[in-house]
Amino acid sequence: MIVEKFLQWSKQAKAIDRAKAANALGRAYIQSSMSEDEARAAEAAMIFLLDDPSPLVRFGLAEAICFSSRIPRAVIMGLASDQLDVAGLVVSCSPVLGDSDLVDLVADSRPGLQLAVAMRQNLSSSVCAAVAEVGCNLAVSELLQNRKARIASVSFNRIWERFEDDVDVRSRLIDRDDLPCDVRHALIFKVGHALAGSRFVSSVVGIGRVSSVTASACERAIHTLTDNVRDAEIPALVEHLRIRGDLSPAFLMHVLCKGNIEFFAASIAAISGMGRARVRAILVDGRRASIASLLTSCGIQRSIGEVFVQSTLLWRDAAKGNSEPFPGQIMDRHMQAMRRYQDDKAVAEMFQLVERLNLEYQRRSAKDYAISMTAA
Repeated sequence: MIVEKFLQWSKQAKAIDRAKAANALGRAYIQSSMSEDEARAAEAAMIFLLDDPSPLVRFGLAEAICFSSRIPRAVIMGLASDQLDVAGLVVSCSPVLGDSDLVDLVADSRPGLQLAVAMRQNLSSSVCAAVAEVGCNLAVSELLQNRKARIASVSFNRIWERFEDDVDVRSRLIDRDDLPCDVRHALIFKVGHALAGSRFVSSVVGIGRVSSVTASACERAIHTLTDNVRDAEIPALVEHLRIRGDLSPAFLMHVLCKGNIEFFAASIAAISGMGRARVRAILVDGRRASIASLLTSCGIQRSIGEVFVQSTLLWRDAAKGNSEPFPGQIMDRHMQAMRRYQDDKAVAEMFQLVERLNLEYQRRSAKDYAISMTAA
């Protein structure tokens, strides 16, 4: 009876008063103990209000019920299809909306609704995938800031494919700790290229030095990435580097000099086509001839292959405790072993590159150590 009187009254009331009444009705439905008949009447009244000509009324209703899981689906779906300021309230937080509803809303292509979806808490990987696939740049940027969204690796890759030239999206990607290593690697080069074209950077370091400075910065970032990559992500990063042609002998020798045997083994496995476990077994326990044969299968020329064999044996001794396993000392021993083969032009060229990489690595390690001591 009360609801019937409300509906009669609403025909004559002003929009602002109807909005207040709609809000009160929604709150009463959520908070009050209603009989079955009263609840049915209130639901009918809310559905009736979906057609109110004033958005103020529909907004007032949405504001009252947007967080409740008790609201009839018909009411929520009606509000979700309303104009943006009304729909945004329920789309951003209503627990009534399921994953399939949210995917459909993202596919609706209205940027405001996509943004509202991206703001929701605890987004599933399927909804994140929908935003990554068809969401506008604002929605994708918001998704990347949503730390409770479960974004799968494939979605990160899709975001990168679509928005690698978008400065804001790139910035959000950089801030993600869970960014797949292959995407982070591609991002490093993209940012480096952008910096190289910056007038500000050119004015600071000089036009002639821009390329070398940015290339060096990218190189350092990549080596830091290989040092800290999770074991599960090593194959993806290795494959990314292989496709780009970055698994050079100098790069691999530097990795070996640092004692990063897992990354080295995965790289050799990717180049040779042999299983990673088999490659690691040869590196750890194989005979000298087996190691040489493995490197030959990678297309590494014989003289350089011999240097790799020597360095592998040095690493093996250090790993077994037969020599002091400090990275700096081990690197020096690797370099001494390489010097014996410098009469070969290819080895000499590789030696110069590896020496530069190793010196840069040792300077960076010393700086990090000094900073940690200062912080302590």
